[in-house]
Amino acid sequence: MKDGENAKIMSYPADYKYTKEHEWIQVDGAVGTVGITDYAQNSLGDIVFVELPKIGDVLESGKIFGSVESVKAVSDLFSPVSGTVTAVNEELVGAPEKINSDANTTWILKVELSDAAQLSGLLSAADYEAFIAEETGH
Repeated sequence: MKDGENAKIMSYPADYKYTKEHEWIQVDGAVGTVGITDYAQNSLGDIVFVELPKIGDVLESGKIFGSVESVKAVSDLFSPVSGTVTAVNEELVGAPEKINSDANTTWILKVELSDAAQLSGLLSAADYEAFIAEETGH
């Protein structure tokens, strides 16, 4: 897709799971890769800082693990699952705007899941799109 072409059309990868707090998780085996949705980055505007957890931190599903700061606001990040942080995206320290350019592939952290059953409580791409439509009235 060229810059500006269909820029307003937001898509949500079908193999990801989503939260109502606008995080996504892509799971490969026992490890989940977490980021924020295109809707979230679009709502925030230009992202200027990302507060990352530390490798080894234990996350709890639904609890805050960091924050994203934009020119408009600071927004807490909530873990979609419980588990242990195995990696953080250090690139975001110097280039937080990567989230704005491609929220669907710019990950924030990787987490080893402590309870894969929690994934069943998350939203599918279609459910997330319906949730956004409900939230925005579109």
